[in-house]
Amino acid sequence: MGLFGKKKKQPAESNEINNSELKIKLADTALDLLAEGEDFTELANTKCEFGYLFDIEGHGIEALFKLETDKTIAYFAAQGDKLMRLNFNEELFRTTVEGFLDMHK
Repeated sequence: MGLFGKKKKQPAESNEINNSELKIKLADTALDLLAEGEDFTELANTKCEFGYLFDIEGHGIEALFKLETDKTIAYFAAQGDKLMRLNFNEELFRTTVEGFLDMHK
């Protein structure tokens, strides 16, 4: 409840997990970040897995995903217009995805 008994309106959000174009843009941007380091030798078998991908009104994109290359698994978060590489492991990735999806049912 907000001030004077008014309910606070939740921002509208849409689940974009099936938005292939948006997923490709995010994955390509993440690959650009990996290209700056020594995280792969070839991209032929690189895999991308999204845990969640939402577009939230007034906030923008909220996503958690991972890229698996021939050398590493790299985890990324998108928030608004920022993309960050995370220091995650598989357990933390799964737990975070489950928690986020539980809150956005």
